[in-house]
Amino acid sequence: MPDASPEQSPVRYVALDIHQEYIVVLALNGRKEVVMPARSVRMDRLRAWAQAALLPTDRVVLEATGNTWDIYDQLEPLVRSVTVANPNGVQPIAASRVKTDRRDARVLAELLLVDMIPEVWVPPHHVRELRSLVAHRRRQVQERTRLRNRLHAVLLRHNLAPPGGELFSQKQRSWWLNLPLSDIECLRVRQDLEQHDFLCTAIAATETQLGLLSNSAPWADAAPFLLQLPGVGLLTAMVLLSAIGDITRFPNADKLVGYAGLGASVHSSGKTQYGGPITKRGRRELRTALVEAAWTAIGTNPFWAAEFAKLEHRIGRKKAIVAVARKLLVVVWHVLTDHAADRHASPEKVARKFYQWAHKLTRVGRHGLTSPDFVARQLTRVRLGTDLTTLRYGRRTVRLPAVLPGTLRVPRKNSRDK
Repeated sequence: MPDASPEQSPVRYVALDIHQEYIVVLALNGRKEVVMPARSVRMDRLRAWAQAALLPTDRVVLEATGNTWDIYDQLEPLVRSVTVANPNGVQPIAASRVKTDRRDARVLAELLLVDMIPEVWVPPHHVRELRSLVAHRRRQVQERTRLRNRLHAVLLRHNLAPPGGELFSQKQRSWWLNLPLSDIECLRVRQDLEQHDFLCTAIAATETQLGLLSNSAPWADAAPFLLQLPGVGLLTAMVLLSAIGDITRFPNADKLVGYAGLGASVHSSGKTQYGGPITKRGRRELRTALVEAAWTAIGTNPFWAAEFAKLEHRIGRKKAIVAVARKLLVVVWHVLTDHAADRHASPEKVARKFYQWAHKLTRVGRHGLTSPDFVARQLTRVRLGTDLTTLRYGRRTVRLPAVLPGTLRVPRKNSRDK
């Protein structure tokens, strides 16, 4: 409902219909009267226009699109509130048979006036940056996959059998460059290999940056609680954190499951009631990461393997892994909300994951801690394996520092671990 009676309310309901090069602006008062006729504002003039035309009592609405956050940051300090609308939920615009920029702006303003805007969460800057970095890595990996598929297609097209081992390692480079192909095919292979090498280097740099972020505020508080979960590695943990953002915005686990699109669809009308497949309405990268984590979890953790076996027998393999992913997301909510240890975690396995995390960070990313001290600190934080004194990592036996009652572990001063 409007903030006050139409006669007393100074509030204007300002709608912005965003396009690539311009914005169409329209404002209504509490009586749905146009107090700012629709006009077009060039994107490069937006800041100057907003400072001159908007009032501190204005409520602004705009749809989520590619440049929404930059516009939001410009407008938010100038007005009472800025609401970002979910474009999929603004049904009157999507279903309109007469669609113009001015009409879209008018409908947005009217929906804002009666508090009918399907609002989306505005992530803070650190969440936006992590999301952009995660999306950047995903695009890099997709492009590398396309290059590898093209190179595989060359072998298939010419009936060439690949050698054993890693096909795209540097050891195989001379084999690729000496294939019995035409000059044009050789050129394509050579350039694809060069692009592949560049992407591998770029992906490694991106993953290094993700590793540094994992042990930096605010992500360092949540990362160890995710890494303790079976199937969740460092990259998966950062994908989950980027998608979830602030866990406190989900009052219960069901809300998080729905946000990931892993909840079952429901039809209930009259006497007809039935459930359907998962909604798939939510953040796709969160859903994908959880399904991948579920496949790893059932292969490494007895509890999740047993859960999958029970479900597979009843609903089939594909549905069972989705169900495990949903259960795993419920655990994610609990460990992030309560900052608790996973009941089914193996302390030794978690310690090895923390040790692997420490090596990826390097001494700089660990803020000067040695790897054993870093592992001990993370185990103490998740309150898991605090009685561990040694850790088997490959052929090595790593000694962990001791714990004093009621304190963090005592770091060792003279460690050879770098």
